[in-house]
Amino acid sequence: MTFKEVINKVIESEGGSRITKDPLDPGGTTRWGVSQRAYPDLDIESLTEREAKDIYYKDYWIPSKAEQIPAQLREIYFDMVVNFGKRGAVKVLQKACNGKNTYTIAVDGGLGPATLSACKNVEPGRLRSYRVLKFADIVNKKSSQEKYWYGWFRRALEV
Repeated sequence: MTFKEVINKVIESEGGSRITKDPLDPGGTTRWGVSQRAYPDLDIESLTEREAKDIYYKDYWIPSKAEQIPAQLREIYFDMVVNFGKRGAVKVLQKACNGKNTYTIAVDGGLGPATLSACKNVEPGRLRSYRVLKFADIVNKKSSQEKYWYGWFRRALEV
C-alpha cells in the first residue's frame, strides 16, 4: 500500500474537514486530524485537505519508514503512527512481534533491522489486537479518555 492508498481513510477516521474543539482532547482544536497542540503556529481552522495531506506525508509517512513495513501491515502501522506517534506505533509493533513468540526484540520504539525482520511474520489481526490493547491502556490510565474508547476500538478493527 502506498501513501495515496491509505491517506484518505486516515483523514476520514480522524474526522475529515470537521473542526473539533473538544476540551478533553489533549490535541486541542483539530481539523483533518491535525491538532493545534502538534502544530501551534498553524491556523488549524483554515487548514486545507491538501495541506493536511502534505503534513501527513512529510511529518508522519516519511519519518515512520512506513514503506519498509510489510505490505499487509503498512496501513495499520501508519494509522497507529497517526494515533501514537512513530515511537508509540513501533512499540505496539514490537510487542506484537514478541507476542508471536518467534522473536524477542527490545520494545524501545526504534524501527531497526530486528523489528523489520520480526514483523514480516506478524499477522494483521495480531497487530490489531495489540493496538486495541494500547488503546485500553490509555483509557485505563486516564479515565477521561474513555469517551473515545468505542471509536478507537472500531477504528482498530476496521483499519
